[in-house]
Amino acid sequence: MNGAVKVALRPGSVKVPNAIIFAVHPMPEQKYRFNPKTLNFERIRLSAWQKTKRTLLMLTPGLVVGIIGIFLVYQFVDSPKEAAFRRENQQLVLQYEMLNKQLGEVERVMGDVRRRDDNIYRVIFEADPLPETMRQAGAGGVDRYKDLSNFANSDLVIDTKKRLDKLTRQLVVQSRSLDEVASLAMRKQEMLACIPAVQPIPNEDLSYIASGYGMRIHPIHKIPKFHAGMDFTSKVGTPIHATGDGKVTFADYSTNGYGMHVIVDHGFDYETLYGHLSELKVRNGQKVKRGDVIGLVGNSGLSSGPHLHYEVHKSGEAVDPANYYFNDLTPEEYARMLEISRNAGQSLD
Repeated sequence: MNGAVKVALRPGSVKVPNAIIFAVHPMPEQKYRFNPKTLNFERIRLSAWQKTKRTLLMLTPGLVVGIIGIFLVYQFVDSPKEAAFRRENQQLVLQYEMLNKQLGEVERVMGDVRRRDDNIYRVIFEADPLPETMRQAGAGGVDRYKDLSNFANSDLVIDTKKRLDKLTRQLVVQSRSLDEVASLAMRKQEMLACIPAVQPIPNEDLSYIASGYGMRIHPIHKIPKFHAGMDFTSKVGTPIHATGDGKVTFADYSTNGYGMHVIVDHGFDYETLYGHLSELKVRNGQKVKRGDVIGLVGNSGLSSGPHLHYEVHKSGEAVDPANYYFNDLTPEEYARMLEISRNAGQSLD
């Protein structure tokens, strides 16, 4: 039975009656082996290394199973902290998606403001639209988003950051453009006073229009030649009026065919020229207001008869003066004036 002590007797030893001896204290099970030399059972004693090796062999399956279990748990089961991080990450992704939708709406609003700026505001104030390259407001250089790469949602974050940066740059450009438009609006009254907007001589019945803007037969050379202004027939000495506020930049006689003539700089890229005068009423550098007399009709220079040759220049290019009488003519008078000026086949200079 468990706990019994087995006793080996040697020859000549004290004889003990056959009996079963019970141990008072239980002892761990011991292993013995028979020694044929001594004819005795000897207790098997293990070395420390053997005990350690046996213990390791017994523990190895448990360790392997434990490691596999821990690996599976870490792979498929989130810890409370990992679960909280995962939920937070999902919320961040959702917020980025919502932010991208809002960016899309802001980009559409920005596009509408840009179209209004180019097609309404700047047209009203006669300013050139901003170049598309300036509108795009590109930013070159090194990769500005490399610190955002190599993350789980890097593409989403980088795309959002790029759109936000581009929109920010466009807002800066648009803000400057609107500041310019606001400045133009503040100067609108001044601009309206400066832009040529009336006929240079009294011509209520439009009877003094002799030739308009475009290809005409030259009265002296008798060849087709582009006529860069409008001719008004009138007797010598008829007063000539400035058609807008400005500053006289030329008032003298020249040999370029215009004879004695006056040039007025109105600002805002506008100039007017009054040619073939008989007398000057202004001098170089003098400021004039719309309606001021700047000279008298004459026949100086390359001219076939007394008349005023009148030109309007915008940004250095001659334009049709007929488009700049909006303060002087009704729609019906304007249509009649165009018909008269375009039917003339020969100019007076």
